[in-house]
Amino acid sequence: MTISTQISPALSIVHPITLDHGKNARVWDTAGREYIDFICGIGVLNVGHCHPQVVEAIIQQAQKMTHYAFNAVPHQPYSQLMDALAQFIPTQTPLMGMLTNSGAEATENALKVARFNTKRSAVIAFDGAFHGRTLAALNLNGKVAPYKTGLGALPGPVFHIPFPSPDNGVSAQTAIAALQRLGQIEIGFDEVAAIIVEPVQGDGGFQALDPTFATYLRQFCDQHGIVLILDEIQSGFGRTGKRFAFEHLGIEPDILLLGKSIAGGMPLGAMMAKAHLFDSMPKGSLGGTYSGNPVACAAALQIIELLSDDARLNQWATDYESTVLRHYQKWKDQGIAIVGKLTGIGAMRGIELCHPDGRPGTAELSHILNQAREQGLLLMPSGANRHIIRLLAPLTIEADTLNQGLDILGDCLAHC
Repeated sequence: MTISTQISPALSIVHPITLDHGKNARVWDTAGREYIDFICGIGVLNVGHCHPQVVEAIIQQAQKMTHYAFNAVPHQPYSQLMDALAQFIPTQTPLMGMLTNSGAEATENALKVARFNTKRSAVIAFDGAFHGRTLAALNLNGKVAPYKTGLGALPGPVFHIPFPSPDNGVSAQTAIAALQRLGQIEIGFDEVAAIIVEPVQGDGGFQALDPTFATYLRQFCDQHGIVLILDEIQSGFGRTGKRFAFEHLGIEPDILLLGKSIAGGMPLGAMMAKAHLFDSMPKGSLGGTYSGNPVACAAALQIIELLSDDARLNQWATDYESTVLRHYQKWKDQGIAIVGKLTGIGAMRGIELCHPDGRPGTAELSHILNQAREQGLLLMPSGANRHIIRLLAPLTIEADTLNQGLDILGDCLAHC
């Protein structure tokens, strides 16, 4: 692998190869080696590499206009995409908002909106959370290393409580008790601007939020005038079998954060919110030079069109999920000791590696990443101890390719 020596060594690289091109669920490196891609840019390519309709939309828009700053002079793709997003997001009241360059930028703007509207500054987040690497966003993350190490005081105040999930053994009652204790010991709820939570944690190991707690949280925020922010940057756009993961929970957000698969690989994010949250925001308080770039908007419009067929979307996720479940059960039946829980929901699945005594299989996962790559499969770690394999192949992956990739993974698991 040849990587420029001018790139900061602070960027961590999982796989020491250099990619050249990709097609749906497969990529090729500069040496011509082919890989099945279960990473897809960390959940960015739900419809695969270089989907022909997305590529065509990018080409057509690039031939018309490559950029304009919307807050200087509006352009049509931005307006078209905002209308499409409002229709695509399944809430009783359509949301409005703004486009951003990334999920982290969406998080930052959500904090601004929540703080301005509530005139409060505190935020409650969750253990294991990941909301971005920018300064305010990373303080929301539910672990120190490597994101907060050595940075000193961060924007806040931010308080963390346990994340309740059937995937991690933390009950709804445990999280409710922790939240109530926070209000008794640490900070009054009348000082809390927002609570931010992922319906399914991404970096935290594909752990799905407990639905009972989600219902409680929605009621709690309403009771105390707290803005509920749902981070669907990784779980959105069909990954869980529905357009958005909050549909599994029976609640709706005050603010919804979007990114990753929103634009088929083009850099784009969005912060969508209930209209009343923007009513008194000062003109010019939101915006950005590249936010809502017209080429990225054109790609996102095509993504929405591809994912608006709910029956097809559900079938993609159902087929994906049933295949993963079948292989997982086979590994358990074979008695592969290192295989622990299967976390997540729909096509957002994690495979926990752990020893019979409960120790996380961090070293084993590191070994599997290397062995799988040598056999032509790219995998990504997650979890607090980097012991959960996250499966992020495209929803559009061919059945034989998915089976081939899982067969490679099974062989690596059996020999780790």
